[in-house]
Amino acid sequence: MIQQAYDFRDESEELYRLIESISDEDFERNSQFKDWTINDVLGHLHMWNWAADLSLKDNDGFMDFIEKLKTDLMSGVSLRKFENNWLDGLKNKELLKEWRRFFLEMSERFVVAEPKLRVKWMGPDMSVLSSITARLMETWAHGQEVYDLMGVVRVNKDRIKNISVLGINTFGWTYIVRTMEVPSEKPHVKLIAPSGETWEWNETNANNSIEGLAEEFCQVVTQVRNITDTKLKVNGEIANQWMSMAQCFAGPPETPPAKGTRFTTGTSSPGK
Repeated sequence: MIQQAYDFRDESEELYRLIESISDEDFERNSQFKDWTINDVLGHLHMWNWAADLSLKDNDGFMDFIEKLKTDLMSGVSLRKFENNWLDGLKNKELLKEWRRFFLEMSERFVVAEPKLRVKWMGPDMSVLSSITARLMETWAHGQEVYDLMGVVRVNKDRIKNISVLGINTFGWTYIVRTMEVPSEKPHVKLIAPSGETWEWNETNANNSIEGLAEEFCQVVTQVRNITDTKLKVNGEIANQWMSMAQCFAGPPETPPAKGTRFTTGTSSPGK
């Protein structure tokens, strides 16, 4: 049994409950993330959930899908346009229902899959366990702009440990994707879970460390908050450098949001 598949399902369900009663007009409100609307968020999550599920069932079919995506992107079609074309007019409440129907079915397939089975993805192949963990991470990360837009402070659960682990494991990736030398010394990370439990990684080192709430660490490594807008205690050159550009997701290097630009609507901007 892959517990992360249940964690993915539960995180998706919480996002569904947040927006199930909104109006059609609310689906078109712009968030703080690249002006994406709630429709944009759901469409993005739905298509890539479908793609991950396809890679589990049909590697050849997945590669055909990726080749079509690459061809369109090279011809000048944006990713958002590609996703909208794939959705074929699906939006608002109908998109919400279809996204939920699919993630519920998909999670059941991943629960019973072989965790170490290798599946295709945009970059290198990955394990089934990594694939569903990535879907959890992306659902949590893109969900944040929806929570922020709706003025709701998210109450996290300990399943964000999956995202914390992903953040720890992509320490080197953050440097590699920027063609930078990976530091030989990893920062000691000590986080407080939503339940109050303490999570720790790497050797204790007061001169190279990160301490604070797990949810804020997750916010930084998924780039939904600037490090200066959190209360994380960061000590040392390497730790500070990493937290200034941490990136736990695949793709080209992305710049974290500027200070004060991502926050829960209705609360004071942390940049003011």
